[in-house]
Amino acid sequence: MNLMNSTAELDKRAHLHPYTNARKLEAEGPRVMDRGDGVFVYDDQGNEYIEALAGLWSVAVGFGEDRLQKAASEQMAKLPYYHVFAQKTHGPAARLADKLVEITPDHLTKVFFTNSGSEANDTVIKLVWFMNNALGRPEKKKFIARKNGYHGITIASGSLTGLPWNHTGFDLPAIPVRHVTTPHAYAFANDGETEEQFAQRLADEIEAVIQEEGPETVAAFIGEPLIGAGGVLVPPAGYWEKVQAICKKYDILLIADEVITGFGRTGKMFACETFGIKPDFLVLSKQLTSSYQPLAAIMLSDEVYQAIATHTAELGTLGHGFTGSGHPVATAVGLENLAIIEERDLVGNAARVGEVLHAELGKLADHPMVGQVRGVGLIAAVQLVADKTNRTLFDPEGKVGAFFFERAHDHGLIIRNIKDAIAFCPPLIITEAQVREAVARFAKTLDDAYEYAKSEGLMKA
Repeated sequence: MNLMNSTAELDKRAHLHPYTNARKLEAEGPRVMDRGDGVFVYDDQGNEYIEALAGLWSVAVGFGEDRLQKAASEQMAKLPYYHVFAQKTHGPAARLADKLVEITPDHLTKVFFTNSGSEANDTVIKLVWFMNNALGRPEKKKFIARKNGYHGITIASGSLTGLPWNHTGFDLPAIPVRHVTTPHAYAFANDGETEEQFAQRLADEIEAVIQEEGPETVAAFIGEPLIGAGGVLVPPAGYWEKVQAICKKYDILLIADEVITGFGRTGKMFACETFGIKPDFLVLSKQLTSSYQPLAAIMLSDEVYQAIATHTAELGTLGHGFTGSGHPVATAVGLENLAIIEERDLVGNAARVGEVLHAELGKLADHPMVGQVRGVGLIAAVQLVADKTNRTLFDPEGKVGAFFFERAHDHGLIIRNIKDAIAFCPPLIITEAQVREAVARFAKTLDDAYEYAKSEGLMKA
Protein backbone atom coordinates (compact mmCIF):
# COMPACT_ATOMS: atom_id res chain seq x y z
CA MET A 1 0.00 0.00 0.00
CA ASN A 2 1.17 3.50 -0.76
CA LEU A 3 1.79 4.91 2.71
CA MET A 4 0.76 8.37 1.52
CA ASN A 5 -2.68 6.91 0.81
CA SER A 6 -2.92 4.78 3.95
CA THR A 7 -5.91 5.20 6.23
CA ALA A 8 -3.77 7.01 8.80
CA GLU A 9 -2.36 9.46 6.27
CA LEU A 10 -5.73 10.13 4.67
CA ASP A 11 -7.20 10.71 8.12
CA LYS A 12 -4.45 13.12 9.17
CA ARG A 13 -4.89 15.01 5.92
CA ALA A 14 -8.68 15.38 5.87
CA HIS A 15 -10.39 14.55 9.15
CA LEU A 16 -11.19 16.92 12.05
CA HIS A 17 -11.89 14.59 15.00
CA PRO A 18 -14.25 15.11 17.93
CA TYR A 19 -12.73 15.20 21.43
CA THR A 20 -9.20 15.30 20.01
CA ASN A 21 -6.22 17.63 20.13
CA ALA A 22 -5.95 18.40 16.41
CA ARG A 23 -2.28 19.39 16.57
CA LYS A 24 -1.40 16.19 18.45
CA LEU A 25 -3.22 14.18 15.79
CA GLU A 26 -1.28 15.98 13.05
CA ALA A 27 2.00 15.12 14.74
CA GLU A 28 1.29 11.53 15.77
CA GLY A 29 -1.48 10.31 13.49
CA PRO A 30 -4.49 8.23 14.56
CA ARG A 31 -4.69 4.69 15.87
CA VAL A 32 -6.57 2.88 13.09
CA MET A 33 -9.15 0.37 14.33
CA ASP A 34 -9.88 -2.39 11.84
CA ARG A 35 -12.33 -4.97 13.20
CA GLY A 36 -14.13 -6.24 16.29
CA ASP A 37 -15.20 -9.58 17.71
CA GLY A 38 -17.16 -9.85 20.96
CA VAL A 39 -15.38 -7.81 23.64
CA PHE A 40 -12.22 -7.52 21.53
CA VAL A 41 -11.20 -4.99 18.86
CA TYR A 42 -8.16 -5.07 16.59
CA ASP A 43 -6.15 -2.30 14.99
CA ASP A 44 -4.74 -2.34 11.48
CA GLN A 45 -1.45 -3.73 12.81
CA GLY A 46 -3.23 -6.79 14.19
CA ASN A 47 -2.97 -5.77 17.86
CA GLU A 48 -5.78 -7.09 20.06
CA TYR A 49 -7.48 -5.03 22.77
CA ILE A 50 -10.17 -5.74 25.34
CA GLU A 51 -12.62 -2.91 24.65
CA ALA A 52 -13.40 -2.14 28.29
CA LEU A 53 -15.45 0.95 27.46
CA ALA A 54 -17.73 -0.78 24.92
CA GLY A 55 -16.75 1.78 22.29
CA LEU A 56 -18.34 4.86 23.83
CA TRP A 57 -20.22 3.24 26.75
CA SER A 58 -22.47 1.63 24.18
CA VAL A 59 -21.80 -1.72 22.48
CA ALA A 60 -23.97 -3.88 24.73
CA VAL A 61 -24.00 -7.07 22.64
CA GLY A 62 -20.36 -6.85 21.59
CA PHE A 63 -18.73 -6.40 18.21
CA GLY A 64 -19.51 -8.47 15.12
CA GLU A 65 -23.00 -9.61 16.16
CA ASP A 66 -24.42 -11.46 13.13
CA ARG A 67 -28.05 -10.91 14.09
CA LEU A 68 -27.69 -7.14 14.01
CA GLN A 69 -25.90 -7.28 10.68
CA LYS A 70 -28.74 -9.41 9.30
CA ALA A 71 -31.45 -7.13 10.70
CA ALA A 72 -29.82 -4.11 9.05
CA SER A 73 -29.30 -5.92 5.74
CA GLU A 74 -32.85 -7.22 5.50
CA GLN A 75 -34.36 -3.84 6.32
CA MET A 76 -31.99 -2.10 3.91
CA ALA A 77 -33.24 -4.37 1.14
CA LYS A 78 -36.93 -3.90 2.02
CA LEU A 79 -37.21 -0.20 2.92
CA PRO A 80 -33.82 1.46 3.32
CA TYR A 81 -35.28 4.81 4.32
CA TYR A 82 -38.54 6.47 5.05
CA HIS A 83 -39.58 9.29 7.32
CA VAL A 84 -42.19 9.49 10.09
CA PHE A 85 -43.40 13.03 9.33
CA ALA A 86 -47.01 13.92 8.49
CA GLN A 87 -48.73 10.81 9.87
CA LYS A 88 -46.53 8.31 8.07
CA THR A 89 -44.75 5.41 9.73
CA HIS A 90 -43.23 2.00 9.01
CA GLY A 91 -43.05 -1.33 10.76
CA PRO A 92 -39.72 -1.09 12.63
CA ALA A 93 -40.46 2.35 14.14
CA ALA A 94 -43.95 1.34 15.27
CA ARG A 95 -42.77 -1.97 16.73
CA LEU A 96 -39.81 -0.43 18.53
CA ALA A 97 -41.96 2.36 19.98
CA ASP A 98 -44.39 -0.26 21.28
CA LYS A 99 -41.53 -2.33 22.72
CA LEU A 100 -40.04 0.65 24.54
CA VAL A 101 -43.40 1.55 26.05
CA GLU A 102 -43.70 -2.08 27.18
CA ILE A 103 -40.32 -2.31 28.95
CA THR A 104 -40.07 1.18 30.48
CA PRO A 105 -42.05 2.24 33.58
CA ASP A 106 -45.83 2.18 33.07
CA HIS A 107 -46.34 5.95 33.29
CA LEU A 108 -44.18 6.49 30.18
CA THR A 109 -46.57 6.08 27.26
CA LYS A 110 -45.07 7.71 24.15
CA VAL A 111 -41.75 7.75 22.27
CA PHE A 112 -40.04 10.39 20.13
CA PHE A 113 -37.06 9.16 18.08
CA THR A 114 -33.88 11.10 17.29
CA ASN A 115 -30.45 10.11 15.99
CA SER A 116 -28.35 10.73 19.11
CA GLY A 117 -28.50 11.46 22.81
CA SER A 118 -27.46 15.06 22.16
CA GLU A 119 -30.37 15.55 19.76
CA ALA A 120 -32.65 13.82 22.25
CA ASN A 121 -31.80 16.17 25.11
CA ASP A 122 -31.99 19.14 22.75
CA THR A 123 -35.48 17.91 21.81
CA VAL A 124 -36.46 17.51 25.46
CA ILE A 125 -35.60 21.16 26.06
CA LYS A 126 -37.85 22.21 23.18
CA LEU A 127 -40.66 19.90 24.32
CA VAL A 128 -40.48 21.32 27.85
CA TRP A 129 -40.74 24.84 26.46
CA PHE A 130 -43.52 23.78 24.08
CA MET A 131 -45.45 22.18 26.93
CA ASN A 132 -45.18 25.19 29.22
CA ASN A 133 -46.28 27.51 26.44
CA ALA A 134 -49.25 25.20 25.88
CA LEU A 135 -50.12 25.41 29.58
CA GLY A 136 -49.94 29.21 29.61
CA ARG A 137 -46.68 29.31 31.58
CA PRO A 138 -44.32 31.10 29.14
CA GLU A 139 -42.00 32.19 31.93
CA LYS A 140 -41.35 28.59 33.14
CA LYS A 141 -38.31 27.88 30.95
CA LYS A 142 -35.21 27.49 33.15
CA PHE A 143 -33.32 24.27 33.82
CA ILE A 144 -31.32 22.92 36.74
CA ALA A 145 -28.46 20.54 35.92
CA ARG A 146 -25.36 19.34 37.79
CA LYS A 147 -21.68 20.13 37.53
CA ASN A 148 -19.87 17.17 35.90
CA GLY A 149 -23.11 15.97 34.32
CA TYR A 150 -23.08 15.13 30.63
CA HIS A 151 -26.13 15.62 28.40
CA GLY A 152 -24.70 16.19 24.94
CA ILE A 153 -22.93 18.72 22.76
CA THR A 154 -25.51 20.66 20.74
CA ILE A 155 -25.94 24.31 21.69
CA ALA A 156 -28.84 23.48 24.00
CA SER A 157 -27.85 20.05 25.32
CA GLY A 158 -24.25 21.23 25.65
CA SER A 159 -25.56 24.01 27.86
CA LEU A 160 -27.06 21.41 30.19
CA THR A 161 -23.75 19.54 30.30
CA GLY A 162 -21.72 20.60 33.31
CA LEU A 163 -18.18 19.99 32.06
CA PRO A 164 -15.88 22.96 31.39
CA TRP A 165 -14.26 21.55 28.24
CA ASN A 166 -17.72 21.39 26.63
CA HIS A 167 -18.31 25.09 27.38
CA THR A 168 -14.94 26.79 26.97
CA GLY A 169 -14.59 28.41 23.58
CA PHE A 170 -18.18 27.68 22.57
CA ASP A 171 -19.97 30.51 24.43
CA LEU A 172 -21.98 28.02 26.46
CA PRO A 173 -24.27 27.82 28.34
CA ALA A 174 -26.57 29.51 25.84
CA ILE A 175 -29.91 28.70 27.48
CA PRO A 176 -31.13 29.51 30.99
CA VAL A 177 -29.58 26.81 33.18
CA ARG A 178 -28.08 26.68 36.67
CA HIS A 179 -25.52 24.00 37.54
CA VAL A 180 -25.53 22.72 41.12
CA THR A 181 -23.05 20.64 43.13
CA THR A 182 -22.03 17.22 41.82
CA PRO A 183 -23.64 14.44 43.92
CA HIS A 184 -20.39 12.62 44.69
CA ALA A 185 -19.45 12.36 48.35
CA TYR A 186 -15.81 11.28 47.88
CA ALA A 187 -14.90 14.54 46.18
CA PHE A 188 -17.49 17.02 47.42
CA ALA A 189 -18.68 16.04 50.92
CA ASN A 190 -17.34 18.14 53.78
CA ASP A 191 -15.04 16.59 56.36
CA GLY A 192 -17.12 14.56 58.80
CA GLU A 193 -20.27 14.88 56.69
CA THR A 194 -22.31 11.67 56.36
CA GLU A 195 -23.84 10.64 53.05
CA GLU A 196 -27.28 11.55 54.39
CA GLN A 197 -26.05 14.98 55.48
CA PHE A 198 -24.34 15.49 52.12
CA ALA A 199 -27.50 14.52 50.25
CA GLN A 200 -29.53 16.91 52.38
CA ARG A 201 -27.07 19.75 51.75
CA LEU A 202 -27.35 19.19 48.01
CA ALA A 203 -31.14 19.10 48.22
CA ASP A 204 -31.11 22.35 50.19
CA GLU A 205 -28.88 23.90 47.52
CA ILE A 206 -31.32 22.88 44.76
CA GLU A 207 -34.24 24.33 46.68
CA ALA A 208 -32.32 27.56 47.31
CA VAL A 209 -31.57 27.89 43.58
CA ILE A 210 -35.26 27.39 42.79
CA GLN A 211 -36.22 30.07 45.29
CA GLU A 212 -33.55 32.42 43.97
CA GLU A 213 -34.66 32.00 40.34
CA GLY A 214 -38.36 31.94 41.21
CA PRO A 215 -40.27 28.62 41.18
CA GLU A 216 -42.56 29.98 38.46
CA THR A 217 -39.54 30.24 36.11
CA VAL A 218 -37.92 26.82 36.71
CA ALA A 219 -39.16 24.20 34.24
CA ALA A 220 -37.09 21.07 34.77
CA PHE A 221 -34.30 19.29 36.59
CA ILE A 222 -32.08 16.99 34.49
CA GLY A 223 -29.67 14.36 35.74
CA GLU A 224 -28.08 11.04 34.94
CA PRO A 225 -29.12 8.52 37.62
CA LEU A 226 -25.41 7.78 37.89
CA ILE A 227 -23.11 10.34 36.27
CA GLY A 228 -21.20 8.56 33.49
CA ALA A 229 -18.88 10.64 31.31
CA GLY A 230 -18.24 13.03 34.21
CA GLY A 231 -16.40 10.28 36.09
CA VAL A 232 -18.78 7.38 36.95
CA LEU A 233 -20.09 9.19 40.02
CA VAL A 234 -22.57 7.31 42.21
CA PRO A 235 -25.03 9.56 44.10
CA PRO A 236 -25.25 9.42 47.89
CA ALA A 237 -28.01 7.44 49.54
CA GLY A 238 -31.27 9.39 49.68
CA TYR A 239 -30.26 11.91 47.02
CA TRP A 240 -32.80 11.01 44.35
CA GLU A 241 -35.63 10.72 46.87
CA LYS A 242 -34.94 14.27 48.03
CA VAL A 243 -34.58 15.64 44.50
CA GLN A 244 -37.90 14.15 43.43
CA ALA A 245 -39.68 15.58 46.47
CA ILE A 246 -38.39 19.06 45.61
CA CYS A 247 -39.42 18.72 41.96
CA LYS A 248 -42.91 17.66 43.01
CA LYS A 249 -43.17 20.51 45.53
CA TYR A 250 -42.42 23.18 42.92
CA ASP A 251 -44.08 21.54 39.88
CA ILE A 252 -40.75 20.99 38.14
CA LEU A 253 -40.35 18.27 35.52
CA LEU A 254 -37.76 15.55 36.12
CA ILE A 255 -35.62 14.38 33.19
CA ALA A 256 -33.63 11.17 33.62
CA ASP A 257 -30.76 10.94 31.15
CA GLU A 258 -30.07 7.22 30.70
CA VAL A 259 -28.09 7.50 27.48
CA ILE A 260 -25.26 5.55 29.18
CA THR A 261 -27.10 3.59 31.86
CA GLY A 262 -30.16 2.36 29.95
CA PHE A 263 -30.75 -1.27 28.92
CA GLY A 264 -28.96 -3.08 31.70
CA ARG A 265 -25.78 -1.22 32.51
CA THR A 266 -26.43 -1.02 36.28
CA GLY A 267 -27.77 -4.57 36.60
CA LYS A 268 -31.37 -3.42 36.13
CA MET A 269 -33.01 -2.72 32.77
CA PHE A 270 -32.94 0.98 33.63
CA ALA A 271 -30.97 2.86 36.27
CA CYS A 272 -34.23 4.54 37.28
CA GLU A 273 -35.08 1.16 38.82
CA THR A 274 -31.69 1.02 40.53
CA PHE A 275 -32.11 4.44 42.14
CA GLY A 276 -35.90 4.64 42.53
CA ILE A 277 -36.55 7.46 40.05
CA LYS A 278 -39.90 8.21 38.39
CA PRO A 279 -39.09 10.66 35.58
CA ASP A 280 -41.35 12.76 33.36
CA PHE A 281 -38.87 12.25 30.50
CA LEU A 282 -36.54 9.27 30.07
CA VAL A 283 -33.76 9.72 27.49
CA LEU A 284 -32.25 6.61 25.88
CA SER A 285 -29.59 5.92 23.23
CA LYS A 286 -26.22 4.11 22.91
CA GLN A 287 -27.14 0.56 24.05
CA LEU A 288 -30.52 0.90 22.31
CA THR A 289 -28.81 -0.35 19.14
CA SER A 290 -25.42 -1.19 20.68
CA SER A 291 -24.37 1.78 18.52
CA TYR A 292 -24.53 -0.36 15.38
CA GLN A 293 -26.87 2.37 14.13
CA PRO A 294 -27.38 5.97 15.36
CA LEU A 295 -30.64 6.09 17.32
CA ALA A 296 -32.05 7.67 20.46
CA ALA A 297 -35.47 7.66 22.08
CA ILE A 298 -37.27 10.06 24.40
CA MET A 299 -39.93 8.48 26.60
CA LEU A 300 -42.69 10.86 27.71
CA SER A 301 -45.13 10.51 30.57
CA ASP A 302 -48.79 10.53 29.62
CA GLU A 303 -49.29 13.84 31.43
CA VAL A 304 -46.55 15.48 29.35
CA TYR A 305 -47.79 13.88 26.15
CA GLN A 306 -51.37 15.07 26.64
CA ALA A 307 -50.30 18.70 27.05
CA ILE A 308 -48.07 18.52 23.98
CA ALA A 309 -50.65 16.67 21.86
CA THR A 310 -53.37 19.24 22.61
CA HIS A 311 -51.04 22.07 21.59
CA THR A 312 -50.19 20.33 18.29
CA ALA A 313 -53.93 20.26 17.56
CA GLU A 314 -54.18 23.96 18.32
CA LEU A 315 -51.18 24.81 16.11
CA GLY A 316 -51.80 22.19 13.45
CA THR A 317 -48.49 20.34 13.91
CA LEU A 318 -45.48 19.61 16.10
CA GLY A 319 -42.90 21.71 14.28
CA HIS A 320 -39.90 19.61 15.24
CA GLY A 321 -38.21 16.48 13.87
CA PHE A 322 -35.23 15.07 11.99
CA THR A 323 -34.87 13.49 8.58
CA GLY A 324 -33.61 10.35 10.31
CA SER A 325 -36.16 10.27 13.16
CA GLY A 326 -37.25 6.65 13.56
CA HIS A 327 -35.05 5.54 10.65
CA PRO A 328 -36.21 2.08 9.48
CA VAL A 329 -32.75 0.47 9.49
CA ALA A 330 -31.86 1.93 12.90
CA THR A 331 -35.16 0.92 14.49
CA ALA A 332 -34.94 -2.58 12.98
CA VAL A 333 -31.49 -2.97 14.51
CA GLY A 334 -32.81 -1.60 17.81
CA LEU A 335 -35.57 -4.22 17.90
CA GLU A 336 -33.13 -7.06 17.29
CA ASN A 337 -30.66 -5.64 19.79
CA LEU A 338 -33.31 -5.55 22.53
CA ALA A 339 -34.31 -9.11 21.65
CA ILE A 340 -30.70 -10.23 22.16
CA ILE A 341 -30.45 -8.39 25.49
CA GLU A 342 -33.58 -10.15 26.72
CA GLU A 343 -32.91 -13.62 25.28
CA ARG A 344 -29.34 -13.77 26.62
CA ASP A 345 -30.23 -12.19 29.97
CA LEU A 346 -27.58 -9.54 29.53
CA VAL A 347 -29.16 -7.44 32.28
CA GLY A 348 -28.66 -10.33 34.67
CA ASN A 349 -25.15 -10.84 33.33
CA ALA A 350 -24.37 -7.19 34.07
CA ALA A 351 -25.45 -7.71 37.67
CA ARG A 352 -23.56 -10.99 38.13
CA VAL A 353 -20.36 -10.13 36.26
CA GLY A 354 -20.50 -6.61 37.63
CA GLU A 355 -19.96 -8.06 41.09
CA VAL A 356 -16.80 -9.73 39.79
CA LEU A 357 -15.61 -6.47 38.20
CA HIS A 358 -16.00 -4.55 41.44
CA ALA A 359 -14.43 -7.35 43.49
CA GLU A 360 -11.40 -7.55 41.19
CA LEU A 361 -10.95 -3.78 41.11
CA GLY A 362 -11.42 -3.75 44.88
CA LYS A 363 -8.29 -5.88 45.24
CA LEU A 364 -6.34 -2.86 43.99
CA ALA A 365 -7.73 -0.53 46.67
CA ASP A 366 -4.51 -0.67 48.71
CA HIS A 367 -2.38 0.52 45.82
CA PRO A 368 -0.74 3.85 46.79
CA MET A 369 -2.28 5.64 43.80
CA VAL A 370 -5.86 4.29 44.12
CA GLY A 371 -8.12 6.67 45.98
CA GLN A 372 -11.52 5.11 45.29
CA VAL A 373 -13.13 2.28 43.36
CA ARG A 374 -16.73 3.10 42.52
CA GLY A 375 -19.66 2.16 40.30
CA VAL A 376 -22.71 -0.08 39.95
CA GLY A 377 -23.17 -3.18 37.80
CA LEU A 378 -20.97 -3.16 34.70
CA ILE A 379 -19.85 0.44 35.02
CA ALA A 380 -16.99 1.41 37.29
CA ALA A 381 -14.16 3.86 37.81
CA VAL A 382 -10.88 3.89 39.68
CA GLN A 383 -9.89 7.30 40.99
CA LEU A 384 -6.15 7.91 40.82
CA VAL A 385 -4.80 10.29 43.46
CA ALA A 386 -1.52 11.87 44.50
CA ASP A 387 -2.20 11.23 48.20
CA LYS A 388 -4.87 8.72 49.14
CA THR A 389 -4.87 9.57 52.85
CA ASN A 390 -5.94 13.15 52.18
CA ARG A 391 -7.77 12.39 48.90
CA THR A 392 -5.43 14.83 47.13
CA LEU A 393 -5.84 14.97 43.37
CA PHE A 394 -2.91 15.26 41.00
CA ASP A 395 -1.67 18.70 40.03
CA PRO A 396 -2.07 19.21 37.16
CA GLU A 397 -5.18 17.08 36.88
CA GLY A 398 -5.33 14.69 33.95
CA LYS A 399 -1.61 14.25 33.26
CA VAL A 400 -1.41 10.83 34.92
CA GLY A 401 -4.77 9.83 33.47
CA ALA A 402 -3.61 10.71 29.96
CA PHE A 403 -0.47 8.60 30.44
CA PHE A 404 -2.62 5.74 31.75
CA PHE A 405 -4.95 5.88 28.76
CA GLU A 406 -2.08 5.67 26.27
CA ARG A 407 -0.07 3.04 28.16
CA ALA A 408 -3.12 0.76 28.56
CA HIS A 409 -3.02 0.17 24.81
CA ASP A 410 0.42 -1.39 25.24
CA HIS A 411 -1.15 -3.92 27.58
CA GLY A 412 -4.05 -4.66 25.22
CA LEU A 413 -6.69 -2.64 27.04
CA ILE A 414 -8.92 0.25 26.00
CA ILE A 415 -10.40 2.29 28.84
CA ARG A 416 -11.40 5.95 29.28
CA ASN A 417 -9.55 8.48 31.37
CA ILE A 418 -11.73 11.24 32.78
CA LYS A 419 -9.01 13.52 34.11
CA ASP A 420 -7.47 11.03 36.56
CA ALA A 421 -10.44 8.69 36.93
CA ILE A 422 -10.15 5.52 34.84
CA ALA A 423 -13.53 4.28 33.63
CA PHE A 424 -14.73 0.77 32.81
CA CYS A 425 -17.93 0.10 30.88
CA PRO A 426 -17.41 -3.18 28.98
CA PRO A 427 -19.94 -4.85 26.67
CA LEU A 428 -22.75 -6.53 28.60
CA ILE A 429 -21.69 -9.88 27.10
CA ILE A 430 -18.35 -9.89 28.94
CA THR A 431 -17.56 -13.04 30.93
CA GLU A 432 -16.05 -13.37 34.40
CA ALA A 433 -12.80 -14.65 32.89
CA GLN A 434 -12.62 -11.70 30.51
CA VAL A 435 -13.25 -9.27 33.38
CA ARG A 436 -10.38 -10.81 35.35
CA GLU A 437 -8.11 -10.52 32.32
CA ALA A 438 -9.13 -6.89 31.79
CA VAL A 439 -8.35 -6.04 35.41
CA ALA A 440 -5.02 -7.87 35.18
CA ARG A 441 -4.10 -5.69 32.21
CA PHE A 442 -5.33 -2.66 34.15
CA ALA A 443 -3.11 -3.59 37.12
CA LYS A 444 -0.02 -3.71 34.89
CA THR A 445 -0.89 -0.28 33.53
CA LEU A 446 -1.47 0.99 37.08
CA ASP A 447 2.04 0.01 38.09
CA ASP A 448 3.46 1.74 35.01
CA ALA A 449 1.46 4.87 35.76
CA TYR A 450 2.66 4.86 39.37
CA GLU A 451 6.29 4.79 38.27
CA TYR A 452 5.53 7.59 35.80
CA ALA A 453 3.85 9.72 38.49
CA LYS A 454 6.83 9.28 40.80
CA SER A 455 9.31 10.10 38.04
CA GLU A 456 7.39 13.30 37.27
CA GLY A 457 7.31 14.30 40.95
CA LEU A 458 3.50 14.11 41.05
CA MET A 459 3.08 11.80 44.06
CA LYS A 460 2.78 13.46 47.45
CA ALA A 461 5.25 12.26 50.04
